[in-house]
Amino acid sequence: MRSKLFVPGSRPELFSKALASDADAVSFDLEDSVVEERKEAARASVARLLAQQPGDGGKALVVRINGLDSPHFAADLHALAPLPNIILNLPKIDSAEQLKAALARAPRREDGQPHRVLANIESPAGLRNAAAIAAVDGVMGLQIGFGDLFITLGARHMPELVRHVRIAVRLAAAEASIPCFDGAFVNVADEAGFVAEAEAARALGFSGKSCIHPRQIAAANRAFLPTDEELAAARAIVEAAEARAGIGAFMLDGRMIDFPFIEQARRQLRMATAYAHSEGM
Repeated sequence: MRSKLFVPGSRPELFSKALASDADAVSFDLEDSVVEERKEAARASVARLLAQQPGDGGKALVVRINGLDSPHFAADLHALAPLPNIILNLPKIDSAEQLKAALARAPRREDGQPHRVLANIESPAGLRNAAAIAAVDGVMGLQIGFGDLFITLGARHMPELVRHVRIAVRLAAAEASIPCFDGAFVNVADEAGFVAEAEAARALGFSGKSCIHPRQIAAANRAFLPTDEELAAARAIVEAAEARAGIGAFMLDGRMIDFPFIEQARRQLRMATAYAHSEGM
């Protein structure tokens, strides 16, 4: 999910446009972007739409439900957790125990498979417990929520603080061998700022970034793919490794290359190929 486009659940007129976009994932939001008096209608609209969506359409379908302390949490779970084709995005997760208790309340999926959960890290406790949260069965990824976290801290969106949070979440996700996804960039008019944030996240090993407007999708999709220069280097490494089969380490263009670098190069090539096929390139 290089790009995950947020769509308010209370705006059904936007659903088809979002699904037709170039975003790798669409995240239907029932939480912060939906006012209290429209929560029930938004839930019904999203559940009705997703019940009709195939599970192999090539685009990930995510639903951010209301938080565990919300009076809407149980109703959201009852309406959406049984659907087999969605990822449940749970906001404001503070601990592994809290997440396990929440999942214990979820109805079984219609296909009997475990729920797929994208857990939001957006509080000081959640950041401290991120590794334990990532290790909970069913968690397929961690998602940073900068807005809630920084408001709680009374802090500004400063590069040094953003980097600290990213490193902590990235290490937690890596320990559990799951991906992590960068938070939203709210200044839609600042395209250069979005690109800079996406590239900084990708440099730390993030897999994608939230988009709050369609104009951010293309930049996210580009940022989280290897560059042409990286792909050329990866091809050279793989070709050299194949030519030197049986040799554990070798020199290439003045650099020592061994197994970790070869595997990284292969991953980059597989990623580029997979996205090229999915986009009909």
